[in-house]
Amino acid sequence: MASEFSDAFLLEAERHAAWGAAQLQTLTEFLPEGPWTADLSSCQYRQGDLELRVAVLGTYDMDERSWMWGWANPGLRGTEVVAPTDAVERYGQAHGIAELTEEVLDLSGFEDPRRAAETLAFTGMGVVGAPGYIGVPAGPGTQVYFLPDDPRVPRAGLDTVSLPRTLLTGAGLIGHSARQVVHGYLDHHEVPHRVEGDRIVADLPGGDTVAVDFDSLGRIAGVEVKALP
Repeated sequence: MASEFSDAFLLEAERHAAWGAAQLQTLTEFLPEGPWTADLSSCQYRQGDLELRVAVLGTYDMDERSWMWGWANPGLRGTEVVAPTDAVERYGQAHGIAELTEEVLDLSGFEDPRRAAETLAFTGMGVVGAPGYIGVPAGPGTQVYFLPDDPRVPRAGLDTVSLPRTLLTGAGLIGHSARQVVHGYLDHHEVPHRVEGDRIVADLPGGDTVAVDFDSLGRIAGVEVKALP
């Protein structure tokens, strides 16, 4: 029984921390208020007056404190509604990340099993490149996590003004490797960047540059955006 995630998994989670947090906020603002229903056979999810195509990323059993990936669900295995999550297993196998290849993960040894489940959902979202995830109660003891698989869901872009806050928020999410957070965010937005001593310097679209400094503990010490004169 694990009580913490592997280093390989945490580094993967950190790659998606900053852009993923921004994307989840964008998705939350996009979804209307209202009750939800889902028809798994047609991959349709409805919330309020909005209907979206979705995939089942995974489920969290609150009683067992366990997580099951969508691709491993015996009732859904091989169906269209879990097809996008096959990428999670393939990525885990290719990069040696056990948490992405085990069908069911026992989270009962974690200090906060529910948070651990959210971290798995978050990382699965990142691996697939989905525009967020939707976690909703599917019964008294089950939480189901859907991935929007619909082009109408807006994507969070790179905003120079909010960039420092976005990076700091992402770095505080998991707290394992702030450098990985920055590299991952810039990679996601296809921004060229380089390491210069204790800083990461990126050339932003439009000609501005951003320099991210780190302290001796590897934490973000400052984010400086230099605008074109």
